[in-house]
Amino acid sequence: MATEVKVPDIGDFDDVPVVSVLVAVGDTVEKEDPLIELESDKATMEVPSSHAGKVTEIKLSEGDSASQGTVILILEEADGDSGDEGDAEGGDDEAEPEADEAETPKTTGGSQEGYGDGGQDNQSAAPEPAGTSSVVDTGSSKFHASPSIRAFARRVDVDLRRINGSGRKGRILREDVEKALQSAAPSQPAAAQPAQGGMGIPPIPEVDFSKFGPVENVEMSRIQKISGPALHRSWLNIPHVTHNESADITELDKYRKELDTQAKEEGYRVTLLSFVIKASVSALRKHWQFNSSIHPDGDKLIRKDFYNIGFAADTPNGLMVPVIKDADRKGIEQISRDLLELSSAAREGKLKGDDMKGATFTISSLGGIGGTSFTPIVNAPEVAILGLTRSSMTPVWDGSEFQPRNMLPMSLSYDHRAIDGALAARFAAHLKYLLGDVRRLML
Repeated sequence: MATEVKVPDIGDFDDVPVVSVLVAVGDTVEKEDPLIELESDKATMEVPSSHAGKVTEIKLSEGDSASQGTVILILEEADGDSGDEGDAEGGDDEAEPEADEAETPKTTGGSQEGYGDGGQDNQSAAPEPAGTSSVVDTGSSKFHASPSIRAFARRVDVDLRRINGSGRKGRILREDVEKALQSAAPSQPAAAQPAQGGMGIPPIPEVDFSKFGPVENVEMSRIQKISGPALHRSWLNIPHVTHNESADITELDKYRKELDTQAKEEGYRVTLLSFVIKASVSALRKHWQFNSSIHPDGDKLIRKDFYNIGFAADTPNGLMVPVIKDADRKGIEQISRDLLELSSAAREGKLKGDDMKGATFTISSLGGIGGTSFTPIVNAPEVAILGLTRSSMTPVWDGSEFQPRNMLPMSLSYDHRAIDGALAARFAAHLKYLLGDVRRLML
């Protein structure tokens, strides 16, 4: 029976780009197996299959856009398939269709994309006899592995189609991938360097911490699972550099407190972040490169003539990044009201998809917690992010004596492909200049 598999409810996201198609025509998929990866402005999400069966037609390609209800592919369900739960990530194996056992491997080659967040498959199998290998160069596009194993294989750059699984019904286990990784490395003494992972990065060795004391596996929040791969991708793809600077906000903070006293009576607050957002817009106008993105061809910068400022909001479920739209057209009062509204929505889990889209520059403020500096990760496709930590009264030499001044530490991380060190220093110096006198923000 032919069945259309569609994009399920993905929140308020519309026309989300397809960044990866994780299956091919002829593949057999189980319910909940990932089919495609969608990438919003803030996160990458996998779309699982709602049914089990054999892929007969794929309706989406990389670069297409998808929304709720968009047809992903056509599945041919096996007779009597009732849509029972298949393999969940890291879960127990279900019986595979008998046809898969007897299937003759195809001769087509190619590489297989991995899936999802990593995690150890809890399936175990009897050890193979010494001297045998689980690696078989079949060239087949058919294989059976949980999403966690697919993710692990992707990280260590192993093609799952070249592995003969040792688990039940040919299921590929983690140890099968590890053996494939070892066999792919050149012969070397036992004390030689460990096998390399994807991009030449050695994989992190597994440790059984239960040998040393009590342990507990705590599930990551949904936001952590979604944001983790995006942050990892940014860190690996962007050459990060962080420039540190301090701004004298002594006079500005006095004025802020005056505004805040009045704002409390009207039901909102005026925080330092409002002024930093206002100053950042002025600095972005003067140094447009910080408000740009690198063109996909790598040879151009996309200059943006709008100023949408994202800010990191700490919520019970994890970090979220709402966006204040058209910040260049708003004053301190409206920015403060937007901050309150978006922060409250983030904490209550009521942010809409559009509330987190379209940022051109992001600010991450840890001022309410503390610290002196940190290295914020650039939120690609943006090219810069500003980190703030707690201001403190510091003795500053004025030419004749030390004066107590309220100094705000700033950490500016940037993509070195788009911005060089001198430009970053100028941007930070201009931001410092603006925050040094609140009147300059009115220019």
